[in-house]
This record gives sequence, structure tokens and C-alpha cells, in this order.
Amino acid sequence: MTTSEPLPLPSGVVDAWINPNLGALTNAATALFPDLAARMERGTTLEQLIDEMDAAGVAKGVLCSGYAGDGDREWCVRARDRYPERFALSHVVDPREGMAAVRLVEELVTGEGHRLIRLLGLQTQLYYNDPAYYPIYAKCVELGVPVSVNVGFPGPHVPSKYQDPLPVDDVCAFFPDLKIVLAHGGEPWVDVCVKLMVKWPNVSWMSSAIAPKHIPAAILQYANTRGADRIMWASDYPLLTHERCLAEAVRLPFRDAAKLERFLSLNASAMFFA
Repeated sequence: MTTSEPLPLPSGVVDAWINPNLGALTNAATALFPDLAARMERGTTLEQLIDEMDAAGVAKGVLCSGYAGDGDREWCVRARDRYPERFALSHVVDPREGMAAVRLVEELVTGEGHRLIRLLGLQTQLYYNDPAYYPIYAKCVELGVPVSVNVGFPGPHVPSKYQDPLPVDDVCAFFPDLKIVLAHGGEPWVDVCVKLMVKWPNVSWMSSAIAPKHIPAAILQYANTRGADRIMWASDYPLLTHERCLAEAVRLPFRDAAKLERFLSLNASAMFFA
């Protein structure tokens, strides 16, 4: 769903999910995104990433480590230290590691300044209300850091049921102070994602790995009404390029430029850079 005339691109655009390295991606994922294999083979230096962000009009980004290999965490920390005004940090944590995962969250947040902890049902093959996650949720509440959970059918060839967003309802009831971001679109359970945001004030939605032109109509309807402060853009770069995403985003049928600004800039800035 797009408009015929683009809205102006706001200043201060924030990409809420940027990967430095996606070596762990499967062929199934590369098949879903045109030109991804070539981008992965080329690799991306920090200088190239900054140049691409500048060319597209992206002011800031949330770097993601912990999924692609051991070296990406150090890469992300170095990038943030070099450009602290441009990058925030997030990390994928595996709750199946028990207290080691809890200690890792403490180290990430208090030691390195990470602003978001990510959890992937496609990796854990556990529903988000499984007891294994609860120590992570409790630590995140204690530290005041949000969690991101992937929802919807994943690209990799693993069972999809563990990314059903409905179990997040249990989590919200048990941890009402926990800020939760529903990442990766949520299809085919988009209506559940919207209901969770309507019901729980600390639940948001992120468009990671969803090209803006494919954002579900229910999400845009929610953003255009009472949910303008709950929706944020993320590319999941290099799955999607900044250039493509922003060219499509300005043509989305937002009712006005202020709502587009919340989607592309203000909501993520408030959560990850305040």
C-alpha cells in the first residue's frame, strides 16, 4: 500500500536493526532478498556502512551482534565507540544458556552500554513464554533495557510456530514493566501483534526484514490512528538496503509527515538513543 506522492524524508532517521555480518544466514534467506548474496560476498566495512547511511539519509542505527559469529560483537562495539552519536548496540542472547545468559545481559548492558537485548524463537525453538526466557526478562526489567522478539514466519528453514506472538501476552502480564519490541513483521499473525499493542502499553513493532511497501495494512492503520508512537522502521541491513527502504517508506500512506517522522525517526530515537 503506497501513496502516489512521497512525503518529505524527516531528519534524524534511525534504522533500528543493522547487521555487521550475516555469515550465519542460510541459502533460504538469501533467496528471499534480491542481490543479498552479492552484498554478503562483498562484505561491508564501517566506512562503507557510514557512506551508505549518509547517501540514503540515515542518521543513526542500532547495530546487532550475537547471531552471525563471535567477531561481530567486537566489531559493533568498536563502531559505536568510533561513532557514539550514530550507533547504539543490541545483542542476540540465547536463554537456553541459563545463568550464563543472564550474566551476559548484565555485562552487555552495564559493561558495554547495549540498549536492546534480542531474542529469536527461530534460534531457540522455544515459545516466548517458556520458563527459559523469564530470567532474561527479569534482568532486562531490572536494568531498564527493552527486549526484541522475532515474530512471524522466519526465512530460515526451521519451524515457525515458536515465533507466534500470542505467548507474548503471558510475558506482558507477568512483566508489565518490560518493554517489548515485536520484530520481523509478525505475519501471518499481524492482527495479534496489533492487539498486543492495543492491550499492553509497553509493546512496540519493528519492520525489520520487511520492505516498507510490504508492511501489512493493519500495522499502517494502527500507526495512522492510536499507534503512531509504537511503530518503528528497521532494515535488517544487509537484507534490505537503506536506499530501497527509505524510497518506499516516504510513499507509505501515512496521514501526515508527523506520523512518518515517528515511524522513521522519533520512536526509535526515544527508545535507543535517549
